[in-house]
Amino acid sequence: MTVSLGDPGTVIICGDHFDGHADSLGGPIEVLVRDERIAELAPSVSRPPGARVIDLAGHTVTPGFIDCHVHLTMDASQLSTQLLDSAATKALVGLRLANDYLDQGFTTLRDLGSADPEWPTIDLRSAIAAGTVAGPRLVVAAHLIGSTGSHADVGSLYPPRWHLPVSDPADGPAAIRRRVRREHKYGSDWIKTTNTGGYFSPGDDPTRVTWFDQEMQVLCDTAAQLGLPVAVHTGAAQGCTQAIACGARSLEHAYLIDDEAIALAEDAGTFIVPTMQMTAEDLRALHEGRLTPYTAAKFERDAEQIFQSQRRITASRVKIAYGTDCGMFPFSHGNLEFQAMVTAGLDPARALRAATGTAAELLDRNDIGVLAPGACADIVAMPGDPIADIAATAKVDFVMIGGQLRREPQQPRP
Repeated sequence: MTVSLGDPGTVIICGDHFDGHADSLGGPIEVLVRDERIAELAPSVSRPPGARVIDLAGHTVTPGFIDCHVHLTMDASQLSTQLLDSAATKALVGLRLANDYLDQGFTTLRDLGSADPEWPTIDLRSAIAAGTVAGPRLVVAAHLIGSTGSHADVGSLYPPRWHLPVSDPADGPAAIRRRVRREHKYGSDWIKTTNTGGYFSPGDDPTRVTWFDQEMQVLCDTAAQLGLPVAVHTGAAQGCTQAIACGARSLEHAYLIDDEAIALAEDAGTFIVPTMQMTAEDLRALHEGRLTPYTAAKFERDAEQIFQSQRRITASRVKIAYGTDCGMFPFSHGNLEFQAMVTAGLDPARALRAATGTAAELLDRNDIGVLAPGACADIVAMPGDPIADIAATAKVDFVMIGGQLRREPQQPRP
């Protein structure tokens, strides 16, 4: 009779490491992984019989990266036609995108909205959690909630005589409560709303607030009663202050935030997810003539103010969490957000924290985003020193998620 002695574990020898919270690298260390968790973290860990040893000397080891703003089921490059795909098609494409992004080191993703009348991201999250399919951990806001004609009302992409259920806008307190309660009923982890216009939606403007204060407060109060945090797509400084005052947990983009709103966010502990690479992608598309006329006009008008707002954010004490808005641009560029944040003035160590410890705090998770005994064994590594050169984050070649080895140096992606 054979007796199973359980997982003998994996020992990772780290040339250097970043623990998710520090201001600098912590030096050489070893990590023992057993049963999906970090069992030991020390200069020298135990070697259980049969344990695999992985030598990552010359690499910096960090917690798995967390992207707090993606859209796995939306493709801005062909949005008006892609929105009409079935929910199953969107989920299958999203699964491929999620796994490709996992190979870049992103072990947890917060998906902030699918423009589909069904629930593809909820199904995808649940299938991954159950082990039915492999992929990164997902935290999901299933749909965007917004007013008629807002950035959430993507039905404005279609002529008025086309009644396509790609969005379901809400006007007034009763309708807003219904939308929030429905998101809760079918399993959303977060509520995503839009309280200003956006750049890629026709007929609205990022400088204009689209919720009345009472409407925004009703949304946040209903979400709070149900135990759901709120993420707010916002642009205008007035939209940022409205979201903070109503209790939103995170401001997404905060394109046009001013010093007053940043000070309010600092005092309230509100997180900002500034999606800076998205602006770089937009600027490139503008110069190449690839933006629609309405997007180009808005972005050309606001670009310099957006860059000024980014510099204000990086110079502040506000909690900055890593988020990209991938889906609005290719997931293959998502790891460039690190470089965009540093270019805007963020200290490299703070940029690393944005994608690890601070992102985990935003998600209210103390078991991810950190290298520590008892934490989930979500571990990535890259050659070089990302503090000295943040571009090292784009060279991840070792990925482990929940103790399962995904990539190793010199090995092709699965």
